[in-house]
Amino acid sequence: MNERLAIAGSGAIACGLAATAAHRGPVTLLARSSDSADRAREQVEKTLERLGAEVDPEHVQVVSDPAAVAEATFVVEAVVEDHDVKAGLLGELNELLAPQAILASTTSSLSVKSLAAASGRPQRFVGLHVFNPVTKMKLIEVVFPSAADADTRARTLELCEALEKTPVEVPDMPGFVVNRLLFPYLFSAVRLLEETGMDPSDVDTCMRLGAAHPMGPLALLDLVGLDVSASIGQSIGEAVPARIEELIAGGDLGRKSGRGFHAY
Repeated sequence: MNERLAIAGSGAIACGLAATAAHRGPVTLLARSSDSADRAREQVEKTLERLGAEVDPEHVQVVSDPAAVAEATFVVEAVVEDHDVKAGLLGELNELLAPQAILASTTSSLSVKSLAAASGRPQRFVGLHVFNPVTKMKLIEVVFPSAADADTRARTLELCEALEKTPVEVPDMPGFVVNRLLFPYLFSAVRLLEETGMDPSDVDTCMRLGAAHPMGPLALLDLVGLDVSASIGQSIGEAVPARIEELIAGGDLGRKSGRGFHAY
């Protein structure tokens, strides 16, 4: 991997990216606090162990001081799916990095053009929508703002290939391609529950065995996170089913909270 890669974030996407990148060379993971850094370090080590990867955990340097990423040549922001939060962090990172460094965002639904403007370096910016679990999913939806220069485009595709992912350039539109097509289907499964009173496991079994899907729609919503799913639905103009709103109100967000449509 030619880039000095850094990832800003400590959640599932950030840790998954760090574990994936560690196979190809050193990577720095920037967490918000020392506590977040400790949790992220533990998560990355568990992921590498689960994969049986012969990767030195020291390849992933987990830090909480933003100055530690100043020498990075490619920084991927992977924090909460909120424009203001992402824009603020991107602006801070812009001040730290050398002019030739590239900034990226893992947004799954926000305007890449808007984030690029907030970053202060739209010519050196790209949207990289990776999918959870990052270590397994091969696709990266790549979204270049119109201002992105040729060097940014070339280096981005090289990085995707170094991470052994398949990059597909997609338009800067709400939900890009996958979520724009996927979430109407996922929400239709929830409406089926509301209409029929079926057990969630039965709906998921039907789609796994009848449509050869690796995971049922309700289990997938739990994996994504019901709060994140609601946010994506709103961004693409898809009405969020009442059942999802009820679960969110009760604190049942899916796997990350231990309960959603299923218990974990």
